[in-house]
Amino acid sequence: QVQLVESGGGLVQVGDSLRLSCATADHTIFYNMGWFRQAPGKEREFVGGGDLTHTTVADSVKGRFAISRDSAKSTLYLQMNTMEPEDTAVYYCAVAFWIRSGNYASQTEYDYWGQGTQVTVSS
Repeated sequence: QVQLVESGGGLVQVGDSLRLSCATADHTIFYNMGWFRQAPGKEREFVGGGDLTHTTVADSVKGRFAISRDSAKSTLYLQMNTMEPEDTAVYYCAVAFWIRSGNYASQTEYDYWGQGTQVTVSS
């Protein structure tokens, strides 16, 4: 069983920045990792993700959010800048052995999910 540990969530003000981190409990490196979020009353949506060398982010956060990994490649980061109230959500990390479709936004491609971390942007 793979356990994902997410951290970095919290309460911020409009325009602030926040960085979320995600890693497996034993620091196993997964080739494919992604971030998703679910706002109150809405479906869970893709935020960003990628493999060890390439990343992509959703159009809705492009220019404000960025995905990266640490030098050991075992931790995935989500850097969120110029945050807006619409960014308020529970943010989930997920990992996949193989993205068969090539579409990192497809939630069914992911094998394990974290418990989620709350991010609240206050105006």
